[in-house]
Amino acid sequence: MGIGAMEWLLIFLIVLLLFGAKRLPEIARSLGKATQEFRKAKNEIVNSVEGSDTNTGNNSAPPAEAPAKDGGQSPKQNT
Repeated sequence: MGIGAMEWLLIFLIVLLLFGAKRLPEIARSLGKATQEFRKAKNEIVNSVEGSDTNTGNNSAPPAEAPAKDGGQSPKQNT
């Protein structure tokens, strides 16, 4: 369910009519730079999230010790 060739052609013609042929390369260049900056920022965020996930997994607390079988009381010493 993407945009087909006819839809792209219609969008291009509307942009051409609105901005004219002289400004079209300038607009395309600006749009390309904006897309590049967006992708760069998205990749930085994804990398920082993935990095924080791997760091928190290694620093987890050790599991708690199981309670003693004798009801939790300390063993008596024979002296």
